[in-house]
Amino acid sequence: MKTFCIEGRTEAGCDEAGRGCLAGPVFAAAVILPSDFDCPLINDSKQISAKRRVEVREIIQNSALDWAVASVDNTEIDKINILNASILAMQKAVAGLTKVKPQHLLVDGNRFKPFAGIQHTCVIHGDAIYQSIAAASILAKTYRDEFMDRIHQEFPQYKWNENMGYPTKSHRDAIRKFGVTPYHRLTYRLLNNDTQLKLQLDIKP
Repeated sequence: MKTFCIEGRTEAGCDEAGRGCLAGPVFAAAVILPSDFDCPLINDSKQISAKRRVEVREIIQNSALDWAVASVDNTEIDKINILNASILAMQKAVAGLTKVKPQHLLVDGNRFKPFAGIQHTCVIHGDAIYQSIAAASILAKTYRDEFMDRIHQEFPQYKWNENMGYPTKSHRDAIRKFGVTPYHRLTYRLLNNDTQLKLQLDIKP
């Protein structure tokens, strides 16, 4: 993987996790790595195991010049849509970089909005190309997974500790049976049948 896009420039990799989920926030991270950083364990977060992601997260946090994680909750996602929420989460993560100000942002995907006067480059599949974006994807994914593990304790019937809020069959079956929670994204198609059931904000007894 590439360490930087332009040598000698302070670059922050940015990525998000949780866009396709039916429940929970979208998380994002921004990471500035040293110019000589090289960790063969770093890869797109979807390509490595959960255990390995946690291990690599420690390496990233201990080695990065600066890093930050931010989130936008499901209520805000419903208000502004998931694209805008993902961009907002990445912008919040960049704003959280307090030790080093990046000169440029490398953003995974093809959409972003100018932020804080910092130039940016969108890179499709950037988490498979640049270490800083891959590092951001790992931080965003691990912190989001930990959040979903916590709220699983509130609503264990949805098995968020296993599906992390993604639209699995068991997750949708639980929505059909129990209704929705305060963590569900109500603007999403929560049930994949032709007639969306009327869902209540409170869990059925």
